[in-house]
Formats: sequence, C-alpha cells, structure tokens
Amino acid sequence: MSTLDDELLLRRRTGVEVELLAPRGSSRRHLAGELARRCGGAVRPVFHADSETSATAGVARFWHLTPGFEVLGADGALLCRLVDDTTIVQDLDPSAAPAPGWYRVLTDDARLLRLVAARTDPAEGIGSVLEPVAELFGTRVTAVGAVFRVDDGAGASVAMAAPLPGERERPCEVITPPLVTDHLAALEALLAPARELGFTVPAEAAVHLHLDAAPFLDVAAFCGLLRLFGPWREGLRVLLGTNPACRRLGPLPPGLVALAEREWTGWEELRAAAAATGDSKFRDVNLTHVLGTHPGPPTLEVRVLPGCADGPGIVGRAALVEALLERFCSGEPLPAPPGNATAAADALRTLAGHVPARR
Repeated sequence: MSTLDDELLLRRRTGVEVELLAPRGSSRRHLAGELARRCGGAVRPVFHADSETSATAGVARFWHLTPGFEVLGADGALLCRLVDDTTIVQDLDPSAAPAPGWYRVLTDDARLLRLVAARTDPAEGIGSVLEPVAELFGTRVTAVGAVFRVDDGAGASVAMAAPLPGERERPCEVITPPLVTDHLAALEALLAPARELGFTVPAEAAVHLHLDAAPFLDVAAFCGLLRLFGPWREGLRVLLGTNPACRRLGPLPPGLVALAEREWTGWEELRAAAAATGDSKFRDVNLTHVLGTHPGPPTLEVRVLPGCADGPGIVGRAALVEALLERFCSGEPLPAPPGNATAAADALRTLAGHVPARR
C-alpha cells in the first residue's frame, strides 16, 4: 500500500462492498444488531441470492437464498446490507455443526429461485418458510430429517430448505448504498463496530467499488477502461495490493482489450462489439453492467482492491482508482506500460498525480 494520507476525498458516487469474517460464536446478525443499536435504527431480515457448484450428477449449479440483514437508520434509510459471500471458505470449519436457526433455500433453476424469493419471508423459520411456495403449486412441504422440501404436482423438486453448513453464518459482506459525500465517515461508522466485535479480514477477501456507469458510456472513456485493466493490469494489481487468494478475478479477454485500439463511429457501435465478446462479471473489473449484458444497476464494478477492515485503507485505494480512471478515460495520449509490474505500478502512481486530501 502507498503512503497516502489516511483522510482522502472521493468525488464520485461510490458504493462499497467489504468482505469480513465474524469471530466464532458470532455472525453477521450480531453486527447488524449492533449497527442498528448505535444509530437507533432497525434490522430487517432479507434473503441473498447466489449460486454454487453442484456435486449432484446432471445438475451444474445450485441456486440458493441465504440469510442476510438490512440495517436501517432511525429515519428508515438503508445504511447497509450484510450478506454471505460463497468465496469465503478458507477460515471456516466445514465440519462444524449448523448454527441453530440458520438455513438456506436451494433450487436447481435460477427462475425458480426468483419465484421462491418473491413468495417467501426471510423472517420465517426453516420449517415454515416454504409454505407459500407449496401453496402456489398445490402441494405440501415435506420433511426428510432436517431438510424441508417442496415438489410440484408431478413430484419434481421445486425447492428445499436445509440447515446452513460449516459456519456459513460467519462470512459478512458489508454492502453500502451509493455514497455521495463523506465516504470515509460512512465506512468507519460501519467498520469500527465490526472491528470492536472481533470481525477480521478473511483469507480470500476483496473490496469492490461500484461507480455510476454513465461516465463510461463513451468511446474514449470505455477504451481508457480497457487500457487500464488490460495492458496496465499487472501494475495496477501491484499498486493496489490485490489479494492473490481472492477468487472470481481474472484478466479481460484479449479480444475485448483489443477493441481499444480500433476506430469507432460512436458508443453504440463499440458497445455492441464489446458485448459480443461474451465477457463475464468475474474479472478484475466487471463491465457487464456498463455494457447492459447482465441485469442489475448500471455500475462499473472495480474488483481488485484487497480485503480491508478500515475506512482509510479502503478510501485511500479508492482515491487512487478514481484518479486513474480520470486520467485513463480522458482521451489524452498515454504511454505504454513498462514490462516490469513494479515499474508499471510506479508509473501508474505518477499518472494518478496528486490525490487531494479530504476536506
């Protein structure tokens, strides 16, 4: 990490995702309760949708809903969401007994998952959560040991509710709404209580930044993104201190990066060509919402910041990213990166220029 001042100013509207790990015997529910207590707010249970590789023959992936929590301020405004992150595994004990009251809802079809999410109440217990789904299909919830299941009228599985395994109540991804001003203060209001409760940075952790996509819907700006996260990738990872144990990262496809060096008549032509490369979200930078190829809020997601549990560390790196985006996306000529990653990191710091101190 660089020797930037601890207090820095971010100018862009930015949402932040911070991956933490609760100490044994605690959970993301405990942090939600503490955050709500400190602000005089409330906790609202929610379901978090994700997927995992299946060990069942003929089923590539299972889609699941896991318990999460929204923390609301005294005025009812959303302060953050606290959810599971399936990439966090190294620090967990997979043989640990399920924690009482914690469960997940599973299905083998993403469309069914969305249907189940729309019909279920995350505040319900494992035995009753699927009752509205059974009613929809005209069947009943059946229990096999600790697992509760709903089938359709032909006996095909719709969804199951099963105890959450292997300390999965401990991962805690803190997701902020878009922060417009006072980014550092807003983050510390969430992270300081987490540190006091013993939350730590897990082995695979990362921090993700979500920036408004609108400034990048432009030929020069988008080509700048491709150059920063393409030829300058290794230098950027050294500069930011990207966690080598972090999962779901990777370089942009060469065919996508090559588009930066072609001539374009306008944004829509470039957007169509970039979308046709089939890029995925699990890269150092997620461009899918900029290109409109995946559903979700129109944001640019920068995924290469390392795990961190303090506001200054996050905002310092975010300020570097912000400065580099402004430089690379301006349309001004840029030098070629040095061949050495360390030299490239030094060159990026020079290109970023002065990062202004927080006012």
